[in-house]
Amino acid sequence: MATAGTSSAAVTLPPLAAAWDYQIGGAYTPPSGVKIVSRDNSDSAASGQYNICYINAFQVNPGLDGQWSSDLLLRDANGTKVVDEDWGETLLDLRTADKRTRVAAKINGIIDSCAGKGFQAVEPDNYDSYERSENLFGATQAQDYIKLLSSHAHTKGLAIAQKNTSDLAGNRSANGLDFAVVEECGHYTECDAYTGPFGNRVVDVEYTNSGLSKACGSYQGKISIVQRDVDVVPAGESGYVRKTC
Repeated sequence: MATAGTSSAAVTLPPLAAAWDYQIGGAYTPPSGVKIVSRDNSDSAASGQYNICYINAFQVNPGLDGQWSSDLLLRDANGTKVVDEDWGETLLDLRTADKRTRVAAKINGIIDSCAGKGFQAVEPDNYDSYERSENLFGATQAQDYIKLLSSHAHTKGLAIAQKNTSDLAGNRSANGLDFAVVEECGHYTECDAYTGPFGNRVVDVEYTNSGLSKACGSYQGKISIVQRDVDVVPAGESGYVRKTC
């Protein structure tokens, strides 16, 4: 057990350098030997695993804008929604304390659901959305917002991961973040940016053979590493890839 960040509540951290699987595209029986699983918040936790609950906490999944109050969707000076073009996701508006509080209230409801399903941790994705915000908000606002999520997660006994965003890893204690879930730190040669602040409490997913090779070459036995297909489809479906060191 460990205490973390903005709460005195004890949380359970993921085991170090354990075999893991990234299942946010759909749940399936974890492969033999796996100890850590990340699944979407709409799925159930996996029995006998350390379970991380994936939440798109800074952007809105395509087609779901209507589930949000219109003024909480980020808009430019012309009133046009600001969209992450790579994924077709509208950014959430974190510009004011009032809006951050209202967005957090909705996301904290999902965190409550994760706790109720037996997850041990949450993974709030798109922490780096400020880089796509057309300079309408910045890293300060993103961190003010994630503190609201980390504080709430801790009151529910859940650990909370920093997702990517290496530039802010050094602030992880102030932001109440307990470990890191990172994509392609091997490929981008940036695992060190996370292993320092998080003390090797890092779980990494690679999407290429070369990325896996780099991550395993430097970090096998130090952090958790898996290669998945970029669409993270369930086992048995076309395109499924899962490799380890």
